[in-house]
Amino acid sequence: MTFITENFLLHSDTACELYHEHAKNQPIFDYHCHLPPEDIASDRQFENLTEIWLEGDHYKWRAMRANGVDERYCTGEADPYEKFLAWARTVPKTLRNPLYHWSHLELKRYFGIDLLLNESTADEIWKEANEKLNRPEFSVHGILKKFRVSVICTTDDPTDTLEHHKRIAENRLPTRVYPAFRPDKALTVDNPECFNEWVTALEKASGVNCTHFEGFIEALAQRHDFFHRMGCRLSDHGMEQCCGEPCSREQAVSIYDTVRNGQAAKPQEQDRFAAFMMTFFGILDAEKGWVQQLHLGAMRNNNTRMYQQLGADTGFDSIGDFSQVQPLSRFLDRLESTGKLPKTIVYNNNPNDNYTIASMLGNFQGRGVPGKMQLGSGWWFLDQKEGIEWQINALSNLGLLSHFVGMLTDSRSFMSYPRHEYFRRVLCNLIGQDVERGELPNDRDLLGGLIEDICWNNAVNYFDFKTGSVEKEQA
Repeated sequence: MTFITENFLLHSDTACELYHEHAKNQPIFDYHCHLPPEDIASDRQFENLTEIWLEGDHYKWRAMRANGVDERYCTGEADPYEKFLAWARTVPKTLRNPLYHWSHLELKRYFGIDLLLNESTADEIWKEANEKLNRPEFSVHGILKKFRVSVICTTDDPTDTLEHHKRIAENRLPTRVYPAFRPDKALTVDNPECFNEWVTALEKASGVNCTHFEGFIEALAQRHDFFHRMGCRLSDHGMEQCCGEPCSREQAVSIYDTVRNGQAAKPQEQDRFAAFMMTFFGILDAEKGWVQQLHLGAMRNNNTRMYQQLGADTGFDSIGDFSQVQPLSRFLDRLESTGKLPKTIVYNNNPNDNYTIASMLGNFQGRGVPGKMQLGSGWWFLDQKEGIEWQINALSNLGLLSHFVGMLTDSRSFMSYPRHEYFRRVLCNLIGQDVERGELPNDRDLLGGLIEDICWNNAVNYFDFKTGSVEKEQA
């Protein structure tokens, strides 16, 4: 049966027209993801559906665990087909979970498969998908071409050599691939072993002695410069909340020295050190015209036993309940008061904070930059239909939807590009509903321009990147 129809998620004539004439054929500007640059540089060819679809996908692992699937079929050593079969048995149980939509949308768009995935169809789908994955057009470069991906921004540690980005640039791939500067480990002064190991790697990457705090700062500034030369124009920071405690340089030096001597910083010291460092990173970003991205509100690694067994990013994180607005205000104001507040995107992981964060960002708009402060698209646990609608509604009510830079994949999987289609359908359906109710004018030029801006034009104008040689398809 055909589940993913031409007008999937589109519930009015206006929504259908907006999607098919203005959204569908826009290229993809994926300004934040976790795709491995090595796979892009090597033009990886995936051996089977498990490799491209289940490898590293903690969304699916969480659903499988909830369905009683043993860990060996998620992150363990089970045979690839056994893992896929365990997922196929789980999919029928995901009704009303976004995974049901995403999975069938992905099967349709990548392989042209209309079958509903379950235990009885698993073998047929496995064979058909694997046969196609072996074709040249299903290599990583082929996938990027198929989905008209113009720009990709990966997520990279300051100690990374960016050697794979160099190879990608030499390959002259039509898709432009840029690094993003993610210095989260520079804040981990609560964990001396982790912090000091990372500082050693920073010394090696920068060639700067970090025995003292001044060397540490110099090394990070040098890596920031290196990333800029490699095309980077974004930083990215994953935090439970912004760091509101004020911190002098003298206090930061004292905390740094303590941690370098093997003693963990106390919670208030960690917050102060993070506040100093985030201000430092914000100033670097502003001086180079970068965009800073703040990912707020995730409560990570809740299951200690599984974290010790599997490590981070394996599906044991959740929405956190942290105080966001006051520390965010203090952080943004520190940068604004010195004229060093860069363009900023704040991604929120708790729907309770959508309106408070959206209203806070309005305090720091200006300096002649349209949409300078962005309420980021629905993130992680909020990147499904309802979460996307909540984010769009909060932004519409408290800011200017017309300057929104749109969707991203935030994914580790090359199977995730239909997330952009999913977002565009939800967006067009919301606008279409407003028109049908008489709450927006039935002006197709006005509305079509809005949709095209959100899906493509705003990102092109907001980010200082050259886009790839991927043309819009004609409707």
